[in-house]
Amino acid sequence: MIKTIDTKNAPAATGPYSQGKQINNVIYLSGQIPINPITGSVQGTTIIEQTEQVIANIKAILKSVDLSLESVIKTMCFLTDMAHFAEFNSVYEKYFVSKPARSCIAVKQLPKNALIEIEIIALAESVSHCSS
Repeated sequence: MIKTIDTKNAPAATGPYSQGKQINNVIYLSGQIPINPITGSVQGTTIIEQTEQVIANIKAILKSVDLSLESVIKTMCFLTDMAHFAEFNSVYEKYFVSKPARSCIAVKQLPKNALIEIEIIALAESVSHCSS
């Protein structure tokens, strides 16, 4: 069964998409940009401020399905300028301490001229760590 994820504690979907979908124990979140859910405007002007808001949005959506950032197994990060990578990474590593798999690419432009967008895949149950 596919469930739609929707919380008022994160920015509402403004187009033909949802905040996320849950299929069994796998959660797929749409890309989050730094929209303040109360004002509906981009929060912050720096990559650090915007990354903080994006992660706050992700945390709010995950919380609505009783999950946390520890549940994230994959992130896809989009930056409008790779010159921001070090600053972005300094914020990212504070929150994604479980070190999920990650892609990070530069894009020409993001909605509302945001500097960053992050989408995630999370698992609703813990997975064992594999090492070789």
